[in-house]
Order: sequence, then structure tokens, then C-alpha cells
Amino acid sequence: MSFLIGEHMTGGYGGADILHDCTIAVEKGEIAVIVGPNGAGKSTAMKAVFGMLDLREGRVMLDGQDITGLSPQDRVKAGMGFVPQNHNVFTSMTVQENLEMGAYIREDDFTGTMEQVFHLFPILEEKRKQPAGELSGGQRQQVAVGRALMTKPKVLMLDEPTAGVSPIVMDELFDRIIEVARTGIAILMVEQNARQALNIADKGYVLVQGRNRFTDTGAALLANPEVRKSFLGG
Repeated sequence: MSFLIGEHMTGGYGGADILHDCTIAVEKGEIAVIVGPNGAGKSTAMKAVFGMLDLREGRVMLDGQDITGLSPQDRVKAGMGFVPQNHNVFTSMTVQENLEMGAYIREDDFTGTMEQVFHLFPILEEKRKQPAGELSGGQRQQVAVGRALMTKPKVLMLDEPTAGVSPIVMDELFDRIIEVARTGIAILMVEQNARQALNIADKGYVLVQGRNRFTDTGAALLANPEVRKSFLGG
């Protein structure tokens, strides 16, 4: 049994199913990446794992516990951190206040965790008193990831973390994501930049129309001629 698994997930919004018998899993310290064409159900699969839509079939297990019935808020308390693609920082608050908001569920001293976030993202310490709305897109993404890390998650889920950032910033974000995984946190990521994401992935899932099309290591998917031709531009 994987550390985190959404298995045989079927469901969607309203009456229409977007996911069809879809399974996504990740282990501690691993990076698992969900890729596929637009409209494939990538973000929907992640939201299903996080409890943001109802499943008609299937279940979600975290560290051996069935969490299918838990709300997203309770999943955060159980150890899941989620960074949405859009509107993921409080623009009028400073960087430090954004990070403090991430620690809202904690009753212990979180200053050590904040120092770890500043070590991971040095630019955030430099700009800790600056409103997040004044930061670049890449810096905002760092704030959003840092805020999720303030909950001390066992699993960090990232929806399109490199959307709208430059290639240099994307590479830097991916380097930081690798560092987070090395601390033992499981990383589940939806990413449009499929080739670059699979390059750092321990495991990759290619979804097509809400179904698993290919599941393998990142390296094996990059080397698969059919995956390359259909999803990676040759």
C-alpha cells in the first residue's frame, strides 16, 4: 500500500464524471507527476485526492488510513498540504504574514519551520516584510509553497507550480521541490511542462480523458516512444 493513494477514483462535478477508474499514488520522499493533454483531468485528479470533489467510486488512503470522507480542512490536519494554481497568496499581507497564516493549525512554536522555509527560499527572508502582491510570479509561488510547508505536511500537492514563470525560475522551483522531497515529504504535482517535470519525477502518470493511460518511472516515460510522440512533442 502506497503512503498516499487515490485508487480507482471515479467522480466529477455535478452529474458528469471527469475521472474514470483513475489511480494516483506517491511514496514518502518521492516526486510523482501527473501529466497529459489539456482537459485530461489532471487537476481534477489532484483535487479528488485532496477532497475537493465527491467520488462516486474509489477511495483515498493516507499512511494506511482511509480519508475518503474527510473534508479538505481535515486532510490538512491529517498531513496534506495543497498549493492551488491561482490565488494562492494573500496579496495584501507581507511574506512573513503569509507564512504565519500557513501555521494556523499549529499550536506549537513554528519559528523553526519558518527558518527552514527561509533556508529553502532565501529571497523570502530578504522580502519578509514586503506585501506578497509586490513580488514576481516566481516569488509568489515560493510564498505559496512555503506557506503549505508551514503546516509540516507529510504530503505536498502542487497544482501547476511553474505556470506563467520563466524557464530559469521553473528550473529553480524544481530544484527546491527536489530538496523538499529529500526531507521525506511525498510530492504530488500536476504540471504542464511535462518533459521537465518527468525529468525530476520518480513516478509519472499520463492521464487522458480522466483515465490512466501510462504509469511508469519518470525516466521510462521520457524514453517511451509513444509517450514522446503523443504528449512530449516527439
